[in-house]
Amino acid sequence: MNDRNEAGLTLLEEPLSGLHYRIVERTAGETPVARLLLLHGVGSNEASMAALAGTVNARIQVVLVRAPLVLGPHQFGWFQVSFQTGAPQIDADQAETSRQQMVRLIGALNADKPLPTVVAGFSQGGILSASVGLSAPMAVAGFAILSGRILPEIEPRLAPRNALAGLRVFVSHGRFDNKLPVDWADRSDRWLTALGIHHQTRLYPIGHELTAEVAADFNRWLEATLI
Repeated sequence: MNDRNEAGLTLLEEPLSGLHYRIVERTAGETPVARLLLLHGVGSNEASMAALAGTVNARIQVVLVRAPLVLGPHQFGWFQVSFQTGAPQIDADQAETSRQQMVRLIGALNADKPLPTVVAGFSQGGILSASVGLSAPMAVAGFAILSGRILPEIEPRLAPRNALAGLRVFVSHGRFDNKLPVDWADRSDRWLTALGIHHQTRLYPIGHELTAEVAADFNRWLEATLI
């Protein structure tokens, strides 16, 4: 594919994973020393993560990944979810397929150009990031959950505890999040602690959103993890 968005970023397809992505142009002459994959939330697309990508250190290559499920014009998702019962009910098969696709994409990118890698995402993108990191820690140095959660359904696919020990994790969440209540961040924090994974959990007086403060804290963690 050679589709280009408003920023002039070409939409690429990785054949083994079947996923589409855009690589953010960095400062001319700057050679990347690490890689960040950013995953958008449900009903959005990769362009929604461009603002966060623009705050990332120029030495880190940023890849904006598009979720595989088409939900509408310019709207994509990693898996379908229903809140009819009050608690989120996911399509576990779709979530697992997306997880596998992401693992294959990371492998393909590293086969082409090996770089220390972090996967991070907002909302459902953060959920997928956690699933990838916790099941395939050999593929990433760490992951970030930005206003997301860890799926209970990932438990059977958790990597061995000793393989998880080297991961670094960043969790951010709004105290007034009305889509994924802040209790999900507390659950993630407790689970990561129980697994012995080094992590930071930061709560903010915001809703279901990314702010400049969140981006600044995330980038400090990101640089400490990758550079």
